[in-house]
Amino acid sequence: MAEDFIADDLPADKAARYAALLPQIASVTQGEPDAVARMASVASMLAQAFPAFFWTGFYRVDPAKPDELVVGPYQGTLGCLRIAFGRGVCGAAAARREIMIVPDVDAFPGHIACDSRSRSEIVLPVFDGAGGLLAVLDVDSTQLAAFDAVDAEGLAAILRAAFQGLPAAGA
Repeated sequence: MAEDFIADDLPADKAARYAALLPQIASVTQGEPDAVARMASVASMLAQAFPAFFWTGFYRVDPAKPDELVVGPYQGTLGCLRIAFGRGVCGAAAARREIMIVPDVDAFPGHIACDSRSRSEIVLPVFDGAGGLLAVLDVDSTQLAAFDAVDAEGLAAILRAAFQGLPAAGA
C-alpha cells in the first residue's frame, strides 16, 4: 500500500529501480476507477523515486477539446495549463501517440518552456482500456540527456501497469 512506499529503499541502478517501483505503483493504483487519482499517485511516486526528475506529471486530453491537453496531476514547479496537439514535446507525443525522448529541449523545434530550468525531457502517451489516448506523462530534468531507453522502457511498463483495467474515457 501507499503507506509502505519508501523511495530510499529502492535500488540505485536505474533499471532495477524501475523494476522495483512497478509492482508498488501497480498495487496502489489497482482497482481505482478514477484516472486522475491514478495519475496523482503515479506522479507522486515517480517524483519521490527519481531525484533527477525536476517535473513529473500528466497532461490530460480535454474531453471538450479533444485536440488539446490540459494540465493534470503533477509534482514540480508551475506547469503550462494547456498544450495543443502537435505543439512542443507533449503535443508532439500526443499527436504521434509515441514516446518522445529529448536530450536537449533547446534543440527541439517549438519546445514550450514552462520552466526555463528544464534541460531534457521524456514524454509517453497514456492509453485507456479501449486504447484511446487519455493523457501524456511528462518528465523533465535540469540535466541534459537525462533520459534514455531504460527510462522509456521503465516508464512505459509502469504506465501499462498503472492504467491497466481503467475503463475507456467516457465509459
